[in-house]
Amino acid sequence: MDLNFAEIILWELIGTGMLTLLGCGVVANVVLTKSLGFSGGWLLINIGWGFAVFAGASIANPSGGHLNPAVTLGLAVSDADTVGGWDMVPAYLIGQMLGAFLGAVLCWIAYKLQFDTHEDPAGTRGIFCTGPTVPSAGWNVATEVIGTFVLVLWILLAAPGNAALGYAAVSFVVIGIGASLGGPTGYAINPARDLGPRIAYAILPIRDKGSAEWNYSWIPVAGPIIGGVLAGLVSLILPAT
Repeated sequence: MDLNFAEIILWELIGTGMLTLLGCGVVANVVLTKSLGFSGGWLLINIGWGFAVFAGASIANPSGGHLNPAVTLGLAVSDADTVGGWDMVPAYLIGQMLGAFLGAVLCWIAYKLQFDTHEDPAGTRGIFCTGPTVPSAGWNVATEVIGTFVLVLWILLAAPGNAALGYAAVSFVVIGIGASLGGPTGYAINPARDLGPRIAYAILPIRDKGSAEWNYSWIPVAGPIIGGVLAGLVSLILPAT
């Protein structure tokens, strides 16, 4: 990788925008009552998010297709040279946040009429961001830490040996995390993916929308960051293969 600061921002913005457009889009398809995918279920959401990762990461391949601050930080902790040095980390984070916000806005535009006619407009926040089924800050953070740790450790240890599958392999892991660990909190496992769309939800003119739940918003940011950094640290102490 030989990109400058602005180029990293651009590729991560485009890739993360695609991620949240398709990811938030599959949730909208399942949740909104006037959508053809209404009541498609949790498995459809898991698969949709997995394909969203594949599409976004593939597009952002020139920058490494991180799409996720937890991935960027985990890689930087493990080996800063893989992200172009610590001075390039802010470029990834800026691109990821801007892209996540933009993708969520585009999702709303695509489903504007379905939002307008939805029978429970106050319950649309979950289309954009995550929330716990049983609120408990400590346990919710732990769930996000564990899910993100699985993702980033796989990227650090297994992804280099699965080049033939490329980003599709990461997508399978994301689907697996959602199916296995996503139930308690909705598996943000990505601070940008949650915070960018949450900000979009807060400012978009959605009819009779509910709260953005800012009191919970720090959990899907802090948990994945901790999980990503822990994965990076663990990778440093494992024997070389």
